[in-house]
Amino acid sequence: MYIDLHQHPELGFMEVRTAEIITKEFKALGYEVVNGIGKTGVAAILKNGNGPTVMYRADMDCNGVKETTGLPYASTRTMKKADGTESPVMHACGHDAHITWMLGVARIMTAMKSNWKGTLVFVAQPAEELLMGAQAMVDDSMYAKGVPVPDFLFGMHTDSALPLGTIDNGLGIRSAGSDQLDVTFHGVGGHGSEPEFTKDPVVMAANAVMQYQTIISRNIAALNAAVITIGSIQAGSDNNVIPSSALVKVNLRWFNEETRSTLLDGIKRINEGIAVANGLSKEQYPTIKMKGNAYPLDNDTVLTTKINNALKPAYSSIITNRKVSMGSEDFQHLVRSYPKTKCNYLQIGITNPEEYAKFKSEGKDVPYFHHTGGFRVDLRAIPVGTEIGAIALLEVFRKTVN
Repeated sequence: MYIDLHQHPELGFMEVRTAEIITKEFKALGYEVVNGIGKTGVAAILKNGNGPTVMYRADMDCNGVKETTGLPYASTRTMKKADGTESPVMHACGHDAHITWMLGVARIMTAMKSNWKGTLVFVAQPAEELLMGAQAMVDDSMYAKGVPVPDFLFGMHTDSALPLGTIDNGLGIRSAGSDQLDVTFHGVGGHGSEPEFTKDPVVMAANAVMQYQTIISRNIAALNAAVITIGSIQAGSDNNVIPSSALVKVNLRWFNEETRSTLLDGIKRINEGIAVANGLSKEQYPTIKMKGNAYPLDNDTVLTTKINNALKPAYSSIITNRKVSMGSEDFQHLVRSYPKTKCNYLQIGITNPEEYAKFKSEGKDVPYFHHTGGFRVDLRAIPVGTEIGAIALLEVFRKTVN
């Protein structure tokens, strides 16, 4: 299953084949399946007597990255992205493993129905990489389509920086909130030889890119972590033509709403200041398109401790004090409107232990970074992750067994 999914990656909101496989697998196990949620999302429900409702979420989408692993089952696919451009694609963040784990856990939980009571919900989510998929499922009335609101929400993620068999499952805030913004600078285009007759959006965009970083250095306290990343600048196509617009793709990371507001307000203020300095009217001010976002991931202390204690007999290497990540997950968007739902999201090491030890002995980081063409999952991580997921779910249900 894993190799097949790895060879057939699909971008966010385009996970048609993946969703079909998931639907078929769950129907074969006797689950009630609701598909097409948030375009390609799938929910599978198994009712097994009185008890809590536990939701297990896994993401499906891949990355627009060319695979360079050289593995015999490496992805060679290309897909058209939302903007119409053709791109190589691969599972460079392990979502193929996430889905394989989920299906394996489902088989185990189905076979062990006598060991737990309650309602089990599996969710295959689209477009996590866009930070849009979870919210899309909620906006598509997932909970009005027969999917029960969970008492507990659980999920797992691959971690190439950890060796196989190591688990990272800390308490409290574990990762940052994030916003994706497209900022368009509007100007007046013209001939490159006569810039005095134009309002150059490229210069405006370049100015903004530099000024954005001062929001962090001059408006946010040094002890409050925040990141502004410019992922792309797009403008024009010829050497001697000043375009009429320039697009800047911005990513923000933050841990509290005050910092988030400071970042967003600062970007708006800088944009408008640059527009005024270039003699633009209010109607020509830069426009901001808010795209995907995520809130800081918060592991419930009691639930996380309970799961860690259940995992320790089989997996003694459990990290609980790892530094908080500036990465982001839209996992908790599924229950943001239900504050009573307890959440746990853990990371599983997927790197060959021998290779990991070799890299560390040489003073090097593991080179299989997420979102790069060299990312890889040790195949032994597939049964390991499946076992970890099953142990965790059985523990959440444990006190409800008659």
